[in-house]
Amino acid sequence: MSVRFRLGFMMFLQYAIWGAWAPVLSEYLKNTLGFSGAQFSLIYSLLPLATIIAPFVGGQIADRYFPSQKVVAALQLAGGVFLILMAAVTSYGTMVWMMFIYCLLYAPTLALTNSIAFINLQNSEKDFGKVRVWGTVGWIAAGYILTLWRIGARSAGGLAFKGDMILLAGIFSLIMGVQALSLPHTPPRKDGVKPWAFLEALKMMKDRNFLIFIIIAFIVATELMFYYILTAPFLTSEKIGVSSTILPWVMTIAQVAEIFVLAFLLPYLIARIGIRKILALGILAWPLRYIIFAIGKPSWLVIASLALHGFCFVFFFAAAFIYVDTIAPRDIRHSAQSLITLVTYGVGNYFGSLFAGWVHDLFTRNEVTNWSNVFLVPCFLTVICAFVFLVFFKERTGSREVQG
Repeated sequence: MSVRFRLGFMMFLQYAIWGAWAPVLSEYLKNTLGFSGAQFSLIYSLLPLATIIAPFVGGQIADRYFPSQKVVAALQLAGGVFLILMAAVTSYGTMVWMMFIYCLLYAPTLALTNSIAFINLQNSEKDFGKVRVWGTVGWIAAGYILTLWRIGARSAGGLAFKGDMILLAGIFSLIMGVQALSLPHTPPRKDGVKPWAFLEALKMMKDRNFLIFIIIAFIVATELMFYYILTAPFLTSEKIGVSSTILPWVMTIAQVAEIFVLAFLLPYLIARIGIRKILALGILAWPLRYIIFAIGKPSWLVIASLALHGFCFVFFFAAAFIYVDTIAPRDIRHSAQSLITLVTYGVGNYFGSLFAGWVHDLFTRNEVTNWSNVFLVPCFLTVICAFVFLVFFKERTGSREVQG
């Protein structure tokens, strides 16, 4: 129980850091610092870019030569210092290079914390979900804390800090740096994964269904960034009118729904309707959300539609990892998971960030954004993905061996 508590607290802090800045930073960069869509989308693209590089840092260097908990401690302490310094930065150029360095420090900890949890849980298949859910709770808690801070700062006067979301993330990071030293000792694994191990899974592309799945997963991952980057400035625009003070709280609606769908609906439905229908429902939830965003009224419906993130994310991305695990040959299962992670959270999110910023600027004139046109783009692309998936993707059952 003590180990599970420490691992749960680790996950809480790991995602509280991310949840403090990611949902609302774009609104700050656009409305307070005056950055263009191309500029703030480039800043958001740095974490996916760092995620591509992270396996070489975390897997090849840190995880092989030092205990994982000490590596996490060092990275989070250094990252916390960078975040606190970055909170006062208003220059675009300085913000970019500081954020990139920070992302290089943070990205390896995503894999390392998972690794620490899997190694130190007696029954990882049964208990990992119970530990990982505290990460989502941490993300939600960060939104509530930031909202309360803004309400208190506004009422007290003089306590408001423009880069408060970055400062809060920095505080969480320093706390996690100290907390990591209390984690179970996890010595380096000399037989760690090769840096290019995911390439072994490329032979799975011989399977037409898997190839279609990978292509669709990449496209959907690009459209995910329209939500992550543009939702905050969209909600605080005149079209919707959400106050920036309560914005962090409003954005947590998505994560509350995510917990419900992940904990209850996914386990219930996956055994009854199958992975293909789960994935299809996940893809169809994307254009539904974006068409509501494009219509933009009534405001309460737009805000309520944030709950669709639970279906968009869990029914597609969480289900995608389950699907890969069920069809990958046993000897390359980890490589297959590395491949889908690279395609979605790495390359897909990276190009999606840049694409979302470009579309934002394309439909912005005289600092006024046509949000309807912006969100029709991901709506159209996800409709195509849903059509292609439903027509051409067939669920394969039986042997794990890839059919050539």
